[in-house]
Amino acid sequence: MMNGAVLVAVPEGPVRVGEQLARIGKELAAQGLEVRWASQAEDARAVLQTEAGLAGAVVAWDLPGGVGLGKESGGAAVLRLIERRFKDLPVLLVMSHEMDADRAFEQLPLWVSEVVSGYLWPLEDTPAFVAGRVASAARAYHEEMLPPFFRALRRFDQAHEYSWHTPAHSGGVAFLKSPVGRQFFDYYGERLFRTDLSISVGDLGSLFEHTGPIGEAENNAARVFGSDRTYFVLHGDSTADRMVGHYSVTRDEIALVDRNCHKSVLHGLVISGARPVYLVPTRNGYGLAGPLPPAHTEPAAVRARVAANPLTAGAVSSEAQYAVITNSTYDGLCYDTVRTARQFAPSTPRLHFDEAWFAYARFHPLYEGRYGMAVGPDALDDEVRPTVFSTQSTHKLLAALSQTAMVHVKSAPRAPVEHDRFNEAFMMHGTTSPFYPGIASLDVATAMMDGAPGRSLIDEAITEAIRFRQAVVTTGRRIAEAGDRPGWFFGVWQPDTITDPRTGERIDFTDVPASVLSQEPRCWHLEPEADWHGFTGLDEGYGLLDPIKVTITCPGVTATGQRSELGIPARILTSYLATRGIVVEKTDSYSTLILFSMGITKGKWGTLMDALMDFKALHDNDAPLERVLPTLTAEYPDRYTGLTLKQLCRQMHEHLTRAELIDALDAAFRHLPEPVLPPQYCYQQLIRGGTERVPVGKAADRVAAAMVTVTPPGIPVLMPGESTGTSDGPLLRYLRALEDFDRRFPGFHSETHGVTLEPRTGDYLIECLRQEQ
Repeated sequence: MMNGAVLVAVPEGPVRVGEQLARIGKELAAQGLEVRWASQAEDARAVLQTEAGLAGAVVAWDLPGGVGLGKESGGAAVLRLIERRFKDLPVLLVMSHEMDADRAFEQLPLWVSEVVSGYLWPLEDTPAFVAGRVASAARAYHEEMLPPFFRALRRFDQAHEYSWHTPAHSGGVAFLKSPVGRQFFDYYGERLFRTDLSISVGDLGSLFEHTGPIGEAENNAARVFGSDRTYFVLHGDSTADRMVGHYSVTRDEIALVDRNCHKSVLHGLVISGARPVYLVPTRNGYGLAGPLPPAHTEPAAVRARVAANPLTAGAVSSEAQYAVITNSTYDGLCYDTVRTARQFAPSTPRLHFDEAWFAYARFHPLYEGRYGMAVGPDALDDEVRPTVFSTQSTHKLLAALSQTAMVHVKSAPRAPVEHDRFNEAFMMHGTTSPFYPGIASLDVATAMMDGAPGRSLIDEAITEAIRFRQAVVTTGRRIAEAGDRPGWFFGVWQPDTITDPRTGERIDFTDVPASVLSQEPRCWHLEPEADWHGFTGLDEGYGLLDPIKVTITCPGVTATGQRSELGIPARILTSYLATRGIVVEKTDSYSTLILFSMGITKGKWGTLMDALMDFKALHDNDAPLERVLPTLTAEYPDRYTGLTLKQLCRQMHEHLTRAELIDALDAAFRHLPEPVLPPQYCYQQLIRGGTERVPVGKAADRVAAAMVTVTPPGIPVLMPGESTGTSDGPLLRYLRALEDFDRRFPGFHSETHGVTLEPRTGDYLIECLRQEQ
C-alpha cells in the first residue's frame, strides 16, 4: 500500500472502454492511490497545476480540448505540460480506439516516447494488472525522486533507532516530560524532532568531511547549479560571505569591494585583516543603487583607485587578491557576469559574486550569462579567467529553510581552489552541530530545480510578476482616464516601452505579451541613459532588471530626481500595508520592493492591488489617521491625533523635499569617507575599550570604530577606520538629516545599525576611536 494520486485523463468514449477504465480506477484505489479523473485537457491541466504530489498519470492521446495549452491539443498538450512540470513522472499513454493497432506508434510524434513510460490499450489487460503497473511505477517514482541526503534521512527515520547522542531531546522525548515542552512538541510534530540528529549518525555522512549522503547531496548540487564544487552552509549567506572572504584574502592584502555589499562581506574583511578598496556604484533619483559603471572596473580605473587609497601603502602587494560584487542587487539589477569577469581579470585572480537574492538565475534563459557559475572555461580562456565564487542564500527565493545557503566554486588555474584548504575556512565558520532538516531542505531545493520542472517554477514566478507589473500600469491609466477621482496612482520601476524583438518597433510595456517579456532578456536591459532607470554610464546589455523583484514607485520623485508637488512617502504606504497583513521586503523614501518568489499567486498579488486601491481612496477622501493607522496614533497621540492621511503624506513629503534627504543619501554614497586605518585595527580598539560613543552633531573629523548601515537602503555609509569628515560634509549631513526625520516622524524611523540612540534626547551616537589627549 502507498499514498499518492494518479491523474487519469481519458475522454468519454465507448461504453466498454469506459467501464474498463472505471475498474482500473477502483483497483488503483485498492492500491492506496487516489484517482483524479479528467475528461478534458483543461481539467487535466488544473490537476497538474494544483497537485504536485502526483505519483503517476494515465493520459489518452485522443483527450479532447487543449485550448490555451500551447500549439498541441488534447493528449499531446497534457503530455507537454507533464514534461514541463514533472521530472520522470511515470505516464501511461492510452492509445485511441480509432488507431490502427498495427501502426499506432507510427502515428505518434517521436517526442512522445521521451515523455511516456509505456502504452495502454484498456481492453487488452485486466484492470488489476494495469493498476499494478501504475502502482509499481508510482512506488519507484516516489523513491527515485528523492535526492541523496533526504532519501538517507527518511530511511534513518523509518528505522526507528534509539538515540543515545545529542541533541538531548532524543527525538523529542524530552519535551514530552514538560507541559510547555509538550506544547512545543505538538506544535511542530514528532518528525521534526526525530530528524534533528547529531553528527554522530554515520549513516548520514559528514558536513565537514563532505562524505556519505551529505557529500552526495553537495555533488548533486554542484551538477545542478553548474559549479566545480558546492558547499552547504547552515548559517545563511552571511556566513558564506565571511567564509569566502576569509579564504580569499589575508592580512594586509588588498580587496576590491563593491560598496553596495552586505555587511557580512565587510565583517569578513575585519576577520581577515584585508585592506579594502571600495568601488562606488551608480545611484538614481529614487535613491536606488545601480551597478558599478563599466568604466570603473576597467584595469586602469582599478589601478588608479588602488593607488589613491591611503590604506594600500601598507599592503603587502599593490595587486588585489580578491574582488566582491553584489549580483543581483537588492533591487534586482544583475550584471553580464562574463563581461564583468573579463574586465576584473587583470586586476584580481579571485572574483566573488554575492548572489544572495539570485539562486534561481541558472534555471531560466532570461538570466543566461548573468550569474557567477556562467563564468567557466567555455566563456573565458584559462590564462585570464579568475576563480569565481558564488554565495547564494538558498532560502530567500528558492524553497529551502531559513539560514540555508550554498557556496559554489568555479576554479581557475590562476588561483586554483584546493578543497582541503578551502575546507579549513569552511570549518572555521561552520557549525559542528548541523541542523539536519536544514541540510535536507538544501538537498530538496536542488532537486526541485533539476531539469524542466525547475525552469517551469521560475517561469511561473516571472510570469506572475509581469502580470502584476502590467496590472499596476493599466490601473493607473484607467484612473487617469476616468476623471472621476484624483488622477494619481502608484507606478512600477520598469521600462515604459519595449523594442519588440520580432519587429524592432517600440511598443508600450502593457502591450507586450507576457510570453515575450518572460523569455526575451532585451526587454529588461538597462538601456544607456534611459530616464526610466535613471542611471548613467552604462553600456548596452551591461545590466538587466530582474522582473521577479518588483519596485513599486510612489508619487513625489522620479528616477531622474524630478520632484512633484504631490508626494506619497513609501514609509506611510508600507505602514498601511502592514495593517492589511502585507509585509514588503524593503522601503525607501518613495519606493518599496516586493519579491515574486515561487510562492506568489494571483490571489496574493490581487490582494496587494486591492490594498493599493484602498490606500488611494483613503488618501483622496482625507481619511482620519486614527482610522488608517490606529496603532501609530495610539502610540504617539501628541504627534498624530487629529491628522488625516493626506495631511501626514503632505507633511512628510514637504520635509523630505526640504531636507533633501535623497540628495544627502546620494552625496554620502558617491563621496566615500577617507580611509584612515584598517578595519581590523578599529575592531581591536572597539573590543579593548579604545573607543567612545559620540553624538553625530559633535563627530566631525573623527575615525569610525564600527560600521554604520542605514536600512533603507541597507548599504554601509561608514566603515571602521574611515573618517567622519567635516561637519558640513556629505556623511554627517546625511546622518543629521536622518536624525531630524526620526524626531519629526516617530514610528517611521530608519533601522540604523551602528547607531545608538541617546534615550533622553534621541541623539544619534556613533562609535569612534578615542582621541589622544
